[in-house]
Amino acid sequence: MLCAAGADPVIFALEDLHSADDRSRFDGIPVQLGRTLGPSQIGYSPDLGRKLAAADIDLLHLHGIWMATSHLAERWAAVTRRPYVISPHGMLDPWITQRGQAKKAIARLGYEHRSWRRANLFHALTRAEAADIQRETGNDAIAVIPNAVDAHLYDNEGRDSATARIVYLGRIHPKKNIDGLIDAWQILVKQRGPAAPQLTIAGWGDPIHVAALQARIDLVLDSRLSFTGPVYGDAKRALIGSATALALPSHSEGLPMVILESWASGIPVAMSQHCNLPVGFTSGAAIDSGVDAHSIAAALAVLLDESGAARQRRRAAARDLATQCFSPQIVSEQWMAAYHRILERNS
Repeated sequence: MLCAAGADPVIFALEDLHSADDRSRFDGIPVQLGRTLGPSQIGYSPDLGRKLAAADIDLLHLHGIWMATSHLAERWAAVTRRPYVISPHGMLDPWITQRGQAKKAIARLGYEHRSWRRANLFHALTRAEAADIQRETGNDAIAVIPNAVDAHLYDNEGRDSATARIVYLGRIHPKKNIDGLIDAWQILVKQRGPAAPQLTIAGWGDPIHVAALQARIDLVLDSRLSFTGPVYGDAKRALIGSATALALPSHSEGLPMVILESWASGIPVAMSQHCNLPVGFTSGAAIDSGVDAHSIAAALAVLLDESGAARQRRRAAARDLATQCFSPQIVSEQWMAAYHRILERNS
């Protein structure tokens, strides 16, 4: 999006096992990788710091916090006196800040407080996240800009099939409430017997969380419940397009891309309010699942049992949101305006 809008981005990132594969996603945009020293979850990389210091860039945009990359970014901004933007990507949500408090206290004292004070602008994906940022950092220079989805990449025909399918796609992590979703699906199995929907879970995560999920599925012993692992590209789009509904009953989110991708495909969503997309509820593209197994089951039942005409209205609402509120053109215009304002104030 930024290239199309006339910007010249350069990506700085920590090197990991997937760096070679990920590089191809950036379509020729320069990528500078830094080797890490010590635990990967800390992300300490003097190598990346040197590459950042040698780069000739007008503005630095940090994605994510709680890692040593915050220190590198803050030091760059202090030395160059050039603008510095932070996107926490949901990492200041209370559900997140209340976990691992000792490690986060060390990060705050070690580098995050300095980084937050140095930032010219914070980026929030939603108004709820903007409130979290202001509360945690005391900084009220916040731009609310959503993620974008290119609806042209997704099939929006809305295929019906004899077998209903609920799809979960995303990170395998307790905050996603996948156990609650499985509990809800088992309620539907008891209620509907052979007519119960399939539940397909796809995604990636820490090995311990993936192993726990697989162990639970193995105990259920029902072929209608499956875990496919991570899916990408055409396979991901095909899985979303095969769904009767997507489910995301999370305890905590920033702004989930998978919901935007589902709407681009014309697929309605059962999601919790923690997904921070209330426009989905008001438009009819989504239904509130809550986070309790019974409320999730009830929400899924509504989407499964709707008439053909009602389903078509939801599909149309979903597609309209993707094209009218979250299109790359609309979002890139907001980003370029924000970047230009910062650069002009700093000149």
